[in-house]
Amino acid sequence: MKVMNDEQALRGSAVQEAMNVRHQRLKLLALIAVFALPMLTAWIMLTWRVGIPEEHTAHGELAPPVPSLPEWPLVERQASFDGGDWVLAFDCTRDCEALADRWWRMHRALGREAPRVTRLRIGGSAEALPGEEVSQWREMPEWQAAGAVWLLDPQGRVVLRYDDSVAERDVKDDLTRLLKRNPDPRAAEEFEGS
Repeated sequence: MKVMNDEQALRGSAVQEAMNVRHQRLKLLALIAVFALPMLTAWIMLTWRVGIPEEHTAHGELAPPVPSLPEWPLVERQASFDGGDWVLAFDCTRDCEALADRWWRMHRALGREAPRVTRLRIGGSAEALPGEEVSQWREMPEWQAAGAVWLLDPQGRVVLRYDDSVAERDVKDDLTRLLKRNPDPRAAEEFEGS
C-alpha cells in the first residue's frame, strides 16, 4: 500500500510540475504578445494604410501661395514685428469694425498664449484695439480678398489662409495647436538667463 501511495505522489508531483511549466510558458507568451501586438498593429496600419487619417487637420488653406510679410504692399512697415510673435493678419476693407472686434475677441480667448500673437489689421480708419497693429494696402495684391485672414509664423511666412466665412473657433483651434507645437524661444532664453 505504501508503494502505491509513493507512486501516486510521484505521479501527482510530475503532473503538478508539468502544469506549472505550462503555466509559465503561457505567461511568457502573454508577455511577448503584450509587446509584439502593438508593433504588429502599427506595421499593419502603416503597410495597408488602415486607420491613418489622409487629410490635414487645419481648417484653412495650408501654405497658400502668398508672399512673406516683408513683401506685402503695405503703406507702413510694422516695427513691432520683431520676429518673435505669430501674426494674425486680416483684410479690413469692408465691415471693418465688426471684423476687428471679432478677431480681438478670438485673440483674447487664447488666454496666456495671447501675448505670443499680434493682430495686423489692414484697412479701416478706426483706432487700433489692444494687441493690434494697423496698416493700409499701398496697392491691392492679386492674392488679397475682402475679409480674408492670414496666419503668419514668427518669420513672416504665411502658414494658413482663411476666407471671410471662417469661424473664430476654427482659427483659434489652429492657432492654439501651432502655439503648442512651437514653443516660444524667447521664454527659453529668459529661463536660461536667470
